[in-house]
Amino acid sequence: MAPQSFFAEKEGKDLHVPVLFQEVMEWLRPCSSGCYVDGTLGLGGHTEMILEQSAPEGRVLGFEWDAQAARFAAERLAGFGDRFQLIPASYADMAQQLHNQGQGPVDGILVDLGVSSLQLDCPERGFSFREDAPLDMRMDIGREVTAEQLVNRLTQEELADIFFYYGEEPQARRVARFIVEARVQQPFMTTRQLADLVALSIPKKYHPKKIHVATKVFQALRIAVNRELDNLTRLLTDGSELLKPGARFCIITFHSLEDRIVKQSFVKSSNYKVLTRKPILPTADEVRNNSRSRSAKLRVAEKL
Repeated sequence: MAPQSFFAEKEGKDLHVPVLFQEVMEWLRPCSSGCYVDGTLGLGGHTEMILEQSAPEGRVLGFEWDAQAARFAAERLAGFGDRFQLIPASYADMAQQLHNQGQGPVDGILVDLGVSSLQLDCPERGFSFREDAPLDMRMDIGREVTAEQLVNRLTQEELADIFFYYGEEPQARRVARFIVEARVQQPFMTTRQLADLVALSIPKKYHPKKIHVATKVFQALRIAVNRELDNLTRLLTDGSELLKPGARFCIITFHSLEDRIVKQSFVKSSNYKVLTRKPILPTADEVRNNSRSRSAKLRVAEKL
């Protein structure tokens, strides 16, 4: 599905429902005199609300390395004028990019580590196996490494480590062995091809009830392709220097490995006061209305 058809299909509907949006606004506390950073702009849902709540003078700098999402978000937020500024880069480069902009410490940072609706709902991006599509998974299509290359080139041990550490897949070694044996006959080219092989490799008694059996493998490959954990660690290292005293750092994660990294970083840092001893979870109503919020967790720290 091309971006134009994606937008046309969504026209008149809720294009993007930001996860934990009420909770984010409560903890971030945007105000008119503030300057905020949305490290994962996506389709602009969180940024739109920050700009609305920080009217008439609040500003948001939005980071987005997915060119398709960035173009749409820029169009969506054009009515806010110079109160919004798009920075086409990864949040991992936030410190350098803000320095390049001449921007000093900001009043708050939000990062939502989920995959955007555009990425999930455009099959050609290869993030989902609902439809057959090329094994890509790059958030920045300028990156060289794709999921297809990892699946077809890495050793059995390397694949098993990715599935186990990034996807927390209990059957990681078995899945990796099946992949390496199968690719000798035919390289993996599509999402359906890989999802079917994962389903075949894991005995039925180990198939989860609430998610597709290939979900953790796909998650692991996406993290590896985009070096997401490296990027998160880099952001957490730089984050405190980017915030004013009293400013808040809000991070939404979607699986336990990310959440653990964020929790430990906040707790161990002498620069923060942890405001959420336990993560903030979506309400039952939100999960019913937006199933993608199901595994979201929000943690918040305040710069001392």
